[in-house]
Amino acid sequence: MRDLGVGFGYLLKGQRWVARHGRSYGFGLLPGLITLVLYAATLVALAIWGADAVGWATPFADDWSSPWQGLFRGFLTAVLFALALLLAVLTFTAVTLLVGEPFYENLSERVDADVSPDGTAPESGLPLWRDLWISARDSLRVLVRAALWGILLFALGFLPFVGQTVVPLIGFFVTGFFLTEELAAVALQRRGVDLRARLRLLRARKTLVWGFGTPLGLAFLVPFVAVFLMPGAVAGATLLARDLLGEESDADSDDEAEQPVTS
Repeated sequence: MRDLGVGFGYLLKGQRWVARHGRSYGFGLLPGLITLVLYAATLVALAIWGADAVGWATPFADDWSSPWQGLFRGFLTAVLFALALLLAVLTFTAVTLLVGEPFYENLSERVDADVSPDGTAPESGLPLWRDLWISARDSLRVLVRAALWGILLFALGFLPFVGQTVVPLIGFFVTGFFLTEELAAVALQRRGVDLRARLRLLRARKTLVWGFGTPLGLAFLVPFVAVFLMPGAVAGATLLARDLLGEESDADSDDEAEQPVTS
């Protein structure tokens, strides 16, 4: 259970790092703001036209008597919006990281250089387009895994009592795991660690991953919070990635006021 506290500690350290490096924090906000606008517009459109879409998709219910038609379509509309909201939470990080790849790559390198004993940061050596392609491909694979978990948990949610207690709790831990994978991928991909190897590393330290990702996933449920926490989350995930790989870090770097690393 100690790893739970350590994981949460990396989340806090990441937020403190960006608080001390205001310029990196400011640049790190831009991708989240862009993604937030896109997601908000999509959810608003779904709220406005979701009922019409459900009505179009269920023509067999046109002749149902009241109140069954309204109850049936209202339930499906609520399910559609709930699934869209869950998908938004699960994919927000991946999309934001893809949009902000150059921003977060630079931020992660600065964190690495800041805490590394020799002041250097690993580099992938790949061109930007190649990094973007790998990131998009891996994010899609993670999204498929997350979607399968989401469908399973949604189905289990109909079980009496268990669906209203145990299933949501499991859902938060699943969300935390995949959030951590997406965030740590920024630093791990730069080190040449592929998706399968990343998943093995994370599964080997599940409590560490949950300690970092689960509180972050809960915070992301609050509107706008994800945007402001993303830069610090990337910084904290970089520190967590170093722990997973057993890399040495400057123990005093998080407790002392330091000057921002210049590029």
